[in-house]
Amino acid sequence: MNILLLEPFLSGSHQKWAEGYQSHSRHDIRLLSLKGRHWKWRMHGGAVTLAGQFSQPDWRPHLLLSTDMLDVAAFLGLTRQHTAGIPAITYFHENQITYPWSPADVDVERQRDNHYGFINYTSALASDRVFFNSHFHRRSFLDSLPIFLKRFPDARELHRIQELEKKSNVLPLGMNLRALGLSEKPEKYPEATLLWNHRWEYDKAPEAFFNALFRLKEEGIPFRLIVLGRSYRQSPEIFEIARHRLKEEIVHFGYAEDNTAYARLLWQADILPVTSRQDFFGGSVVEAIYCNCFPILPNRLAYPEHIPPAEQPLHLYEKEEEFYPKLREAVLGIEAMRRQAAYQHFVAKYDWSILATEYDRALEQLAAQNPI
Repeated sequence: MNILLLEPFLSGSHQKWAEGYQSHSRHDIRLLSLKGRHWKWRMHGGAVTLAGQFSQPDWRPHLLLSTDMLDVAAFLGLTRQHTAGIPAITYFHENQITYPWSPADVDVERQRDNHYGFINYTSALASDRVFFNSHFHRRSFLDSLPIFLKRFPDARELHRIQELEKKSNVLPLGMNLRALGLSEKPEKYPEATLLWNHRWEYDKAPEAFFNALFRLKEEGIPFRLIVLGRSYRQSPEIFEIARHRLKEEIVHFGYAEDNTAYARLLWQADILPVTSRQDFFGGSVVEAIYCNCFPILPNRLAYPEHIPPAEQPLHLYEKEEEFYPKLREAVLGIEAMRRQAAYQHFVAKYDWSILATEYDRALEQLAAQNPI
């Protein structure tokens, strides 16, 4: 089967997902993409550019697979002479209705942020099938639509939500987790090594994370710290504060130069304390768990989906005030924890060696229902 994968924002997790599925699928998948930058402009203009690049001289796709960054309705309208009858699937890595926008974003102040959410909504309507990367993501998107659509003056078409619910399902994020394996694991520090491996952005609640570490230091509890992830021009100030206040504890602070270096640092860490306010899936969390980091996660968002039910009381906390005691206990009990460390099986199910077959099967079923 021929699959055309449309990605207007080929970068980061979007790129890993697209190229990962392409390399593991039994089907012929070809990418039509744009560079991962200027995300707002990609949501507006990406469909126009990709429609202009779309051609099929000797290769006709049996199915179109796009991500939430594409205005699917616009793309299909601009290519209707060539795409009529070809089933279209949209895969939601994130959505702009329930994603917590930065208060500093001028589009929020001017109420222009609704437009990006509406592109997600019409893309879902225009698609034959919609997949979300987690059960949490699917439910939060569908549940948010009534309130979102009621912001508009009339003709809100609320009955269309039921239509979306019927044609939406969950396909977890496929990941190349086995690439994180190392033939020789790095040595551990005597102290517990804590890990941050997320984006340096406000929705990951870095203040709560670092304030807990400042408290550990004030109490004289020894630990080490690995901070990974990409910084941005407007990254929260707390990162620079932490760089100075925790300079004696820091093992690494900044972006890893390559995948091998990244994997070594994950395996060197012991504990993954997470404070995020938003995660539709949590790829960085899954990577750390795969490398046997002990996860301490809030009991919300997509995180409970990554922890077996019997293990959840050990790893999930309900309220913010429970976070520090759980972290402190883990740091103080690091020796016993290292002897028992075995968390990889929590998330091994997300590796492409398993999920590619599920993706292929789901797409084959849709293509069979809509033969060209």
